[in-house]
Parts: sequence; C-alpha cells; structure tokens
Amino acid sequence: MCHILCHTDAMPSINFRQLRNTRQLLSWLEAGQVVELRKRNDLVARIVPENPRPSPTEWPDAAARRRRIFGDRVIPAVEILIEERNSRY
Repeated sequence: MCHILCHTDAMPSINFRQLRNTRQLLSWLEAGQVVELRKRNDLVARIVPENPRPSPTEWPDAAARRRRIFGDRVIPAVEILIEERNSRY
C-alpha cells in the first residue's frame, strides 16, 4: 500500500474537511508552496500558487568572512586538540 505512505511532509497536504481552514491554505499558497488536496489518503489534486516560489535566501560567504578576520593564517586546530588531549591523559 505505497500510495498511503509515499507522500512527503515537504509538501503540505489538506483534506476536504480541512478546507474550512482557509487561513492555513492561504498561508501555504502565499508562501509559494504547492498544496496537495486529498480525499482520505488518496491524492485528488495539487493546488499551485499563482506566483512562483520566492527565490531562496542567499547565504553569507563564510569563507570570505574568515579570510577577512584571520587573513591567510592557518590555525592548526587538530594539532592543538591532540596536544591538549595528550597533556590531560
């Protein structure tokens, strides 16, 4: 019975009874998510928002920040850790 368990939690789903809660449905659609409409566990339709998903958030450049803070200096973290462990045990 794969059709019961194969949908993922990444895509929100709603059944006909839950359609009364239009706030939740609208918040998903406004966030750009595709919503699965189900009758019991069977997929009936997918509700697709008018606007495409917003572009993903751009992450800061951690490597550039590290170079700005530390320069070209290499920190031998592994060697320091080994020395600390050897001195304790």
